[in-house]
Amino acid sequence: MDYIERGTKSYKQTALAFFAAGFNTFAILYVVQPILPDLTEYYGVTPTAASLSLSVTTFTLAISMLIFGSISEAVGRKNIMIVSMLTASILCILTAFSPTFGSLIVMRALQGVALAGLPSIAMAYLGEEIHPRSLPGAMGLYISGNALGAVFGRVLAGVAAGLWGWQFGLIGVGVVSLIATFIFWYALSPSKHFVKREFNVKDLFKSLTEHLKNPLLLILFLMGFLLLGTNVSLYNYVSFVLIEDFNISQTIVSWVYMIFLVGVLSSMISGNLVYRYGKVMMLYTGIIVAVAGLIIVLIPSVWTIVAGLILFTFGFFIAHSLTSGWVGNIAHSNKAQASSLYLFFYYTGSSVGGTLAGVFWMQSGWLGVSLMNISFLILCLTLFMVFLYLLRRRIWYFK
Repeated sequence: MDYIERGTKSYKQTALAFFAAGFNTFAILYVVQPILPDLTEYYGVTPTAASLSLSVTTFTLAISMLIFGSISEAVGRKNIMIVSMLTASILCILTAFSPTFGSLIVMRALQGVALAGLPSIAMAYLGEEIHPRSLPGAMGLYISGNALGAVFGRVLAGVAAGLWGWQFGLIGVGVVSLIATFIFWYALSPSKHFVKREFNVKDLFKSLTEHLKNPLLLILFLMGFLLLGTNVSLYNYVSFVLIEDFNISQTIVSWVYMIFLVGVLSSMISGNLVYRYGKVMMLYTGIIVAVAGLIIVLIPSVWTIVAGLILFTFGFFIAHSLTSGWVGNIAHSNKAQASSLYLFFYYTGSSVGGTLAGVFWMQSGWLGVSLMNISFLILCLTLFMVFLYLLRRRIWYFK
């Protein structure tokens, strides 16, 4: 069937293309997180309002992802992904010139729509074009690009903001993302195994509603909502704490986001641990470790905050990878739509949690944010217990 196999030139080019794509998407998505204090000061808005610059992007991304995947079934994969990356990169640069906070929010909302064209399609393309035995490696490089892009976007934006101003951070990330877009366009081959299907809104809606009627899937979706809501709210406000309470410069604070590289390590380690101890035990462990990290960040010291962030991040990535992986096991059919719904709840959780934490920040500061996050994870742990109870009683859902 002429699939792309590991070791070939086509495989290397495809892997490079999707590494660049993941880098582009997540660098732009999270670029504003380290500069939230700058936006607060520059536009004269509250930290809660400033957090909307990330929340609106993840929310429009969540909604748009439900649509773009189905559109690509009718019109093809590569062109949508290229337009998505190019548009998001240009909008990222233009955002630096936003005259008002309202215009910045509009630009960030549009970026969410543009960015949705890649993650909703990337895995479909890889699944169609890469040989099954070579697929895990290609997926791994794409996910690595996601992680490195998320770290790079945060660090570059924060360092540039500290040295020259937050506008240069956005411009820098936008320019690098443009380069990644051209690498993607040049390296990726057109689809060979894509089969065009008619876009049917009714069938899409029916598939989505059927998944929502499955209590096991709904619990997994809500767990994803709570997990990313906790992650984003924690990292949204840690920069405020380190800058305001410990008088650390923006340039130095930005390097805190390197902690996200712990996610790559935890993903590698958890694979072996799951094989040894099982998914249930490791998901429990991931959530409990994350809660322990949230407790430690309450100790008023820079080093304990950093240690707590590392512990939380390690546990978060274990919990998220296992929760998202379980969606594919539980879904009877239309697994792509089930995954899209999980990502919808996941990124909606980012929007809700990131903004809701601002309310707690205004009322109770870092303590309020941390207690909100601990409550989120305790609820997540409770939902997982309910999930296991239902799974035992309705075993036919598990396939």
